[in-house]
Amino acid sequence: MLWREVVAQTNATMVQSGRQRAEAETSLLGRLSAFLGAAMQADAEDRSAAAFLVTSVLESQRHPELSGDDQDALQHSREFVRWAVTEAIANGELTTDTDVDSLVEMLVAVMWGMGFYAGFVGNHDELAAVVQQLQLLLTNKLWQLHG
Repeated sequence: MLWREVVAQTNATMVQSGRQRAEAETSLLGRLSAFLGAAMQADAEDRSAAAFLVTSVLESQRHPELSGDDQDALQHSREFVRWAVTEAIANGELTTDTDVDSLVEMLVAVMWGMGFYAGFVGNHDELAAVVQQLQLLLTNKLWQLHG
C-alpha cells in the first residue's frame, strides 16, 4: 500500500535519523536535542514531511489498519524516549524513583506537539526559537519561579 511506503520513508527520514543522531549523545538533553534537531533539519528541507508524519500518527489512531509495527512513528519515538530516559537514570542524571512511564509519555506528547507545530503552525525560524525555549525549559534556565 502506497500509504505505508510513504509513512515508512518519512519515518526513516525523521524519526530513525533522529534516533541515530541522538545515540551519539551522552546526556538526556543532548539526546532529545539531537532528536529534535533531526526533525528540524527535515522540516527545513520539506515542511510537508512533519505534517505528513503527524497526520499519519493521527490516522493510525483512528484507523489501526493503516499502521504497522515497522512504520509506527509514535511507537518508535516512544521507544527512543524510553531508552533515553532509562539511560539518564542509569548514568545518574535522573533519580531512580523517576516515574518512567509518565515521564516518557509527557516527553512524547511534547515531541509530537512540536511535530504538529512544525508541520502546521510555525515556520522554520519560529520552530527553531520554540525548540531553543524548550531546551532552556528542560535545563531549568527559562525562568526563575519564586514560591
